[in-house]
Amino acid sequence: MSAHDLRDVLRERAEAPAPLNPHRHDQIRSRIRRTRIRRGAMAGAAVAAAVVVGVSLIPGAADAPAREITAAAKPAASLPETFTSGDGTEYRRVATAGLAAEGGQKASVTVPVTGKPLDVAGLCEGRPGSQPPSITVNGGRPNQAGSLTCGKDMELTPLVVPEGATEVTVTFDTDVSAYGCLRDGKGGSCEPLKPHWAAWSLAVYEWTPPAEPVEPDDLRAAPARLAGMKLAARTGGMWKEERSFELVVKSPGGKVGLEQLCAGDLAGRMWFTYRINGKDTGTTADCATWKGGPFPLAMGEHTVPKGEKVTITGEVGLRGEATNRPVRWEVAAYVK
Repeated sequence: MSAHDLRDVLRERAEAPAPLNPHRHDQIRSRIRRTRIRRGAMAGAAVAAAVVVGVSLIPGAADAPAREITAAAKPAASLPETFTSGDGTEYRRVATAGLAAEGGQKASVTVPVTGKPLDVAGLCEGRPGSQPPSITVNGGRPNQAGSLTCGKDMELTPLVVPEGATEVTVTFDTDVSAYGCLRDGKGGSCEPLKPHWAAWSLAVYEWTPPAEPVEPDDLRAAPARLAGMKLAARTGGMWKEERSFELVVKSPGGKVGLEQLCAGDLAGRMWFTYRINGKDTGTTADCATWKGGPFPLAMGEHTVPKGEKVTITGEVGLRGEATNRPVRWEVAAYVK
C-alpha cells in the first residue's frame, strides 16, 4: 500500500464520527491490508542489497535435486514442513530463508519447478505493519501476484514462475528503496519512507491441487445500509465461471460506494476493477471475507451524476493459480 493510500484512509477515518466500536482498529488494519489502489505514483525501483542473511534448502522428493547454499542461519520463527489448508489442499515446504530485523537485508533460494503451484509463506517477529520483503523470481520485477504483511499468523502469497521453467531463484529483499518516497501535498521534496523493520522467517511451498473442485461457503448477505449509504444493487458469481459483472443504479446524492465479498480458501487473492459509464475508475480492489463480527468495511466511493442512472461494469480476477479451488464472489453497490 502506498503512502498516498494510507493518508486517504487516515483522513477518511479522522473526518468520520467515532462510534463505540471495539473492533475499529482491526477494521482499519484490515482495510489497509486489502486496499491496493494502483495509481502509478510513488513507485520506486528496487536496489539490490549485498547482505545475505541466511538460506537453507529443505530436502524434497527424490526428483527435486539439492542446491548449494551460500550461508545458513536460524529462521526468525518455525514454518511447518507440511500442512493442510482449510479446503484440504496439501502443502509441502521446499525451501526456507531468514531475514534479520535490520534494513536492507537480502536472501535467495533456488527451488525446483515441478508443474505444481508454488506459494511463499512468511512469519515475522516485530511490529505489525513492519516493512515486508519484496519477492522477485530470477532477478525480474517484484512478484505481481501479491505480497506478505507482518502479522501474528503465517501468511501465504502465490509465486508466479516463468512458463516452462524447471527451477527458479527466489529473492527476498527488504531494501527500503523499493517502496518509494513520501511527497507532501505542496509539491515539496520526496522524502524516503522510514519503515519499521522486523525479523522474517520465509519459505517456499509447493501445493497439490485437490482432486475435485472444493465448494466454497455461502456468502453472508450484504448489509442493507453501510457507511451512511443504502444498498442499491448487487451481483456475484463463482470464479472462474463468472469473470465480469454489470450493475445499474441511481444515486440521488451523486455518490456510489462499491464493496466486495468473497468466500473460499483463496478469497484474499481475488481482485476487482470498475468502470462507471464506460470510464475506468483507476482502482483495483481486493476482496474481504466476512464470517462474523463487524462488516470488513473497505468501500470505494465514486462521484456520479445526481439522480441519473449509471452503469457499473467490472472485471474479476485471481492472483496466482487456483486449480480446483474456486472462489465465490459478490459486488454490492451503495448510494446516497
